Amino acid sequence: MDIDAMPLSENTGATSTPSNDRLNTLIAITVALLATFMGICKVKDDNIVQAMQQAQVDKVDQWAFYQARNLREEFAQATAETLKLDSTVPGVDAVAASAAVARYVDLAQRESSKKDEARHQAEDAQKTYDALNRHDDQFDLSDASLSIAISLLALTALTRKRWLYGLALVPTVFGIIMGL
Repeated sequence: MDIDAMPLSENTGATSTPSNDRLNTLIAITVALLATFMGICKVKDDNIVQAMQQAQVDKVDQWAFYQARNLREEFAQATAETLKLDSTVPGVDAVAASAAVARYVDLAQRESSKKDEARHQAEDAQKTYDALNRHDDQFDLSDASLSIAISLLALTALTRKRWLYGLALVPTVFGIIMGL
């Protein structure tokens, strides 16, 4: 097996011309800028994902509080009803029973309002999550588009076809718009 000492450009028939050198320089600059932009977008995307996780945790916590408040409200209402029935039994102090009933009715009302507050907070956390998810999807589209653009730029560098560079600009523009 003989080793061919001729440079690769002579073997393939491609020659280094000022036009090809400019194209390769343009490709290199474009790839470097896109990679930098993608890195910045990745940091922002990670921050959004962290905020989404926090919103999800907040939503789950608030729904758990809602369920706990609901149980407390139901228990207080049941206790008040039991005390009302017990107050009709002869020998039971009606004044003390009435005061206890009033306390449990008040507790049930407080738990009901706190339950509604927890529900509103859970719904707000869901809205926050949904809004952040839209932004996360935009960063995902940006990342995918810019990856396609970089692949097309690699093909442009290999084939030295200027029209392919123009084609690579289409996903580049879309990716930058989504990233911004």
